Amino acid sequence: MADAASRTGRAHLWRLHRQLLLFLLGFIAFLLAMAWAERAGLSRGWIGPIFLFLSVMVYAVIGIYGRTADPEEYYVAGRRIPAMYNGMATAADWMSAASFISLAGALYLQGFSGTATQPGGLAYVLGWTGGFCLVGLLIAPRLRGMRLYTVPDFFAVRFGGRWPRLLAALGAIACSFMYVVAQIYGIGLIASRLTGVQFEIGILLGLGGVLLCSFLGGMRAITWTQVTQYVVLLLAFLIPVSWLAYKQLGTPLATLAYGAQLPKIDRLERALIDSPAEQDVRAIHRQRAREFAERLEDPAAALRNERVRLEERIRALRARGAEFSLVMQARRELAALPRDAASAREQWTRAMHEAQERAQPLGGLPRQGQAFAGDPRGTPEERAAFQASRWNFMALMFCLMIGTASLPHLLTRFYTTPSVADTRRSVAWSLVFIALLYLSTPALAVLVKYEVMQGLVGSSFDQLPHWIAQWARVDPALISAQDINGDGVLQFGELRLAADMIMLATPELGGLPYVVSGLVAAGGLAAALSTADGLLLTISNALVHDTAPLRGGVVRVSAHRVVLSKFTLLATAMVAAAVAGLKPAEIISLVTASFSLAAAVFFPSLVLGLFWRGATARGAVAGMLVGASVTVGYMLLASPGWRAAWGLAPSGVWGYIHPVSAGVFGVPAGFVAIALVSWWDGRRAASARAA
Repeated sequence: MADAASRTGRAHLWRLHRQLLLFLLGFIAFLLAMAWAERAGLSRGWIGPIFLFLSVMVYAVIGIYGRTADPEEYYVAGRRIPAMYNGMATAADWMSAASFISLAGALYLQGFSGTATQPGGLAYVLGWTGGFCLVGLLIAPRLRGMRLYTVPDFFAVRFGGRWPRLLAALGAIACSFMYVVAQIYGIGLIASRLTGVQFEIGILLGLGGVLLCSFLGGMRAITWTQVTQYVVLLLAFLIPVSWLAYKQLGTPLATLAYGAQLPKIDRLERALIDSPAEQDVRAIHRQRAREFAERLEDPAAALRNERVRLEERIRALRARGAEFSLVMQARRELAALPRDAASAREQWTRAMHEAQERAQPLGGLPRQGQAFAGDPRGTPEERAAFQASRWNFMALMFCLMIGTASLPHLLTRFYTTPSVADTRRSVAWSLVFIALLYLSTPALAVLVKYEVMQGLVGSSFDQLPHWIAQWARVDPALISAQDINGDGVLQFGELRLAADMIMLATPELGGLPYVVSGLVAAGGLAAALSTADGLLLTISNALVHDTAPLRGGVVRVSAHRVVLSKFTLLATAMVAAAVAGLKPAEIISLVTASFSLAAAVFFPSLVLGLFWRGATARGAVAGMLVGASVTVGYMLLASPGWRAAWGLAPSGVWGYIHPVSAGVFGVPAGFVAIALVSWWDGRRAASARAA
């Protein structure tokens, strides 16, 4: 019997290998066909929609094929996903819009180790990768051995009672919702760029693919969809970075060769710092910062004066019969004024800080190859900048590592393997598949920065590439190029790129065929969809399964709850889409904040619950409440926008730590709360037994 089962398992695995190979060959053939069609004259207006439509349709077909109403299949894919394929699905789940779209942007904007105000791009690479070591060593195998369905189920089985499980469900909803909003924002960004439709319509187009994958088949359909999406996103990342490396260095091995560009970038940075034109741009930004600072002395009066000035300007333009475009521009400026003094204080404070940052050399960007900001042997300001840079780097890396080991949608992926040993192998495979992309991300940031400094900066504004205006129409916050000093030439300080732009604009920046742009967009869509699938499933399961009462203290699943989870997933997706349509923040900021929250809510209770018999239910509840309160409280307390809205002083940080790394305070607070309350419960129990 065992030999027969083993032969059946090997045959099934070979079928999966064959199907994966066929898909890979078919996808490469499709790319070659599209490249031939572009050379033959296929319009760019068709290439983008074809990539979007075929991507969504492939994922939808897999979702429909994997549909199920069986609870075991819906929640944990029948616990029969082979380790390698679960590792591939986990990597796709992990390679969210933040990793695919924004990580290279963080390395471009923040350098390798950051500044006093930015933590540094390598902190993301090291933190996210190192977190999987914690997952494999501490968490995933032990949770898999308990044969659970969700992370809150652990709290029900380990601690008992209603409140630990309920608070864990609420924590899963909070951190997953923040995370999924970032993914849906990325979906809208890519879909609108591919098709030319409005951002909000792009969200709905991409959301259809999410729902078809996760609504019908739950974890079973999501797993095989994510395997497919991993292939797409890996090719979409490696092809442009290899092409760019070949263009600049003569070899496609970007990971091994990109170091040759660092000395060249260093020389270009020094030239830009000394450039008189760049110094003129910095002086104008300093003047703008002073003007905003003057307005902030009395925001109400300044707002009235600005409104009167613009109204008089509109009347003057009308009186002398000025061009209609000038009148409309003045009207737009009037409409863009803040509504009241509180809004003015928040908006002008943000604008002042941005102007102050862009008044720095290189537009506020750090030198790409510097170790940390400042100088440990320099002036007091330089020493403070050095300390702030180091502390923020370490704090962010800590939060990302702990958050990786705590995110419910990621831990649930390891419930789908056949055994505990397969779970450990699955974590190892996940690291392999993630490393294929993460090792190339710093290379992409360096190659793009060289391309910008060497090829784009110094261009005439009349001859700027069309893709700049096209991306600005999608979202003006993504990219802007303004002739601030009026010389008609683009300076580095006049170009502003958001983190979300670096990867998406790489093919057009490097002069690659438009098919590669479509491929990159399809890869970004695959990354966002794969993560959104798992997050929406986690939220719907938390709302339906994890808040349901236990029967006899045992976690049970039923077909009725599966149906209810499906419709809850649909409602959650609609709410998340509405929030994403508001464009609340950059993708990487939202994702980082969700990691801090997940770390503070779950990690202390998971670790002490698994490794300390003395941890009690009341202790777990206290740990989750204290950890979440400290983390969220610090995020609000140290947020510049929040402080400006309430009229507080700009500085509210503790020990240089940025708000997104608030988990560095919440996690220790959670551990202390669990230890103290559990110790007190133990003393009370001992006293009761003695009595």
